[in-house]
Amino acid sequence: MLAFFPSLKLPMSATDFSSLNLPAEQLAVLDSLGYKQMTAVQAQSLPLILQGKDVIAQAKTGSGKTAAFGIGLLQNIQPDFFAVQALIICPTRELADQVGKELRRLGRGIPNLKLVMLCGGKPLGPQIASLEYGAHIVVGTPGRIQDHLKKSTLKLNKVKTVVLDEADRMLDMGFVDAMQEIIGQTPSSRQTLLFSATFPDGIKQISRTIQREPTRITVESQHQQTVIDQLFYEIKKNERNNALIMLFQHYKPKNAIVFCHTKIQCDEVAEMLRNKKIDAQPIHGDLEQRERDQVLVRFANQSCPVLVATDVAARGLDIKAIEMVINYELPRDPEVYIHRIGRTGRAGESGLAMSLVAEAEVHACWRLRNIRRNHVAVMCQLRWIVMIVLPLKPKW
Repeated sequence: MLAFFPSLKLPMSATDFSSLNLPAEQLAVLDSLGYKQMTAVQAQSLPLILQGKDVIAQAKTGSGKTAAFGIGLLQNIQPDFFAVQALIICPTRELADQVGKELRRLGRGIPNLKLVMLCGGKPLGPQIASLEYGAHIVVGTPGRIQDHLKKSTLKLNKVKTVVLDEADRMLDMGFVDAMQEIIGQTPSSRQTLLFSATFPDGIKQISRTIQREPTRITVESQHQQTVIDQLFYEIKKNERNNALIMLFQHYKPKNAIVFCHTKIQCDEVAEMLRNKKIDAQPIHGDLEQRERDQVLVRFANQSCPVLVATDVAARGLDIKAIEMVINYELPRDPEVYIHRIGRTGRAGESGLAMSLVAEAEVHACWRLRNIRRNHVAVMCQLRWIVMIVLPLKPKW
């Protein structure tokens, strides 16, 4: 609970974009894009953002948060002044790409608006050239933004708005120092907008150091109720591969994500599955951006139905309709478990989450049973069921 933040409640009837003090050109763009009514996070945050206030908002992917901060920051852009005026920091290249595309759509009514993407996995040269020609908005990941700051190819002394998108993900990925270093290069008079799915202590501390009297916004999920069925199979440590194969042979999912702890484990598990005629590809931080994009395209068009992923690599991926999630090993952190299984059972669809549990991991299951009932990040019903569907009997 963030006691030091004032709370805000707006009448939910005030959801028409025309109720905001927006230029006619922006309203026309929103109408052409099909934006009719504001989502909850937009209705609560946009009036504050347009007033120049700092905001810390609890909002997930799909809540409309990109339009919330995007519409707000676009109103402060001076097109005839070619300096970076808005900076959006994202945890992953994929999320940055999604944000950049949406901002370009929202800003199509602003003449000569220039947005530059600064993400790792891409050559520095073209990015430097784009910055030299001038940019109004920069969207990027912490590491690559730092690269440009060190080379003095990026200047942030004219920034008016800073956005931290999925700040809790950046916290998990160890970007706290990077975020603070980057924001330290911006004017103290800036507006700072922080969006996070959860509010752990680390997020509270970041907010205290970079924001000025922010208003906290918490948006209850408006998504349709979904059900994720969870099955836990107690196995011997050397049975993981056989158990994994049996799960695929029995359920025959149209697609699935297998979560592993390490990059090496991802490669080994994906190779093992391919040897058993199950088309699987690893996705982790050692892949080049081109390779990563190819894997995601294949997964999207169902030519490769199985991803074997690390937690870090999976963050920021906007993949809908995942039929099954499998924990090759249980994660040590219950928060990670919640994020993993939340990949399935979205938008009103049921989901299935499987976990292979060695004897040494059994105690972790009981922690998960406790967290499932009151965890703030859970936006669906998590149902524990017992089924005998494999020779390996589910334990819980």
